[in-house]
Amino acid sequence: MARELTGPERAHLRDLFLLQPDVVYLNHGSCGACARPVFEAYQARQLELERQPMAFARRLSEQMRQTREALGGFVGADAGDLVYVTNATMGLNIVARSLPLEPGDEVLATDHEYGALDRVWQFNCKKRGARYVRQPIPLPADSVEQVVEAVWSGVTERTRALFFSHITSPTAFILPAAELVRRAREAGIITVVDGAHAPGQIPLDLEALGADFYSGNCHKWMMSPKGSAFLYARREMQSLLEPLVVSWGWGIGTPRVSRFVDEQQNQGTRDMAAFLAVPAAIQFMREHDWPSVRRSCHESVRYVRRELCELTGLAPLTPDSPMWFAQMASFSLPPCDGAVLRCRLYDEFKVEVPIPGWNGKTLIRLSVQGYNTQEDADVLIKGLEALLPEVTL
Repeated sequence: MARELTGPERAHLRDLFLLQPDVVYLNHGSCGACARPVFEAYQARQLELERQPMAFARRLSEQMRQTREALGGFVGADAGDLVYVTNATMGLNIVARSLPLEPGDEVLATDHEYGALDRVWQFNCKKRGARYVRQPIPLPADSVEQVVEAVWSGVTERTRALFFSHITSPTAFILPAAELVRRAREAGIITVVDGAHAPGQIPLDLEALGADFYSGNCHKWMMSPKGSAFLYARREMQSLLEPLVVSWGWGIGTPRVSRFVDEQQNQGTRDMAAFLAVPAAIQFMREHDWPSVRRSCHESVRYVRRELCELTGLAPLTPDSPMWFAQMASFSLPPCDGAVLRCRLYDEFKVEVPIPGWNGKTLIRLSVQGYNTQEDADVLIKGLEALLPEVTL
């Protein structure tokens, strides 16, 4: 059975974050909060840069190697197959702009993808005369096989790439990534995974997963500073990638690290402090037994799930299992004015939580991180009990 964090433990974790104390912050999935010790490590790097910029620059290559190695150990990848990027969207832009798509080719995705990435693929497919196909996954989901077959029914002889989220953004459920990657590999289809919500929320082993390209955020569930993310590329696929920014890392003959790392990492002067603070975030999780924290957060999500389903009378979107959701979950709401409900939850109960519209449905997406308490969950339930009857259409 999962170990439930005690009151003192939760209060201690809350003290280790910079969050405004009067706000019930249940939106870590949109913009993660950085732990205080990690933020201090980040600021120390920025100060180091300002005090002696050129000395900092001379050490940067070695420091970036070390921080790639730390990240690689956390996500199960060789440091040479990882580069830091500002966010997962940037990493996936690199891939989308680099794939050799031709007129008539298809990129298959699901209808659960993050809206910004839908635009990335629509933009790049339009330029090349390719098609971006959003395959529906019906909800509620009942089995892994059902989800895999729903996605795979969209594959045609023109499918060149399969793009999907490891954890979906609007519906917040974990897709069966390993099985989708396996089937795509057998069919000779390139796999591109949006891992924005996965690192730090669920265990990762990117080499075992075998996706061709995977981009994830460190500044969400890993609690690193904003602007820290990564792009992983399987060694055999790195030659396909072109740099978004052509700079000193391109065309240098003998690579300093590798063509992949040199071209994507060396982009002239920019603030690298967020990347360099990632090892501090990994250390923070290690020091605070983060697997236990994650399990406790999952139990809090399950508690809200039971209460909300009873309150609304609506079925949950997925089975009740950590295979389907971890620290983040979405729940159906009755037809209502979601924008008004979100604002009133904040104005009247100080609850920060997103209420997105998706496929004609109104959802509420709950994120529970280590700084959240049972009291936070109860405030949300109390707010919904009071407000839903007033905003339901």
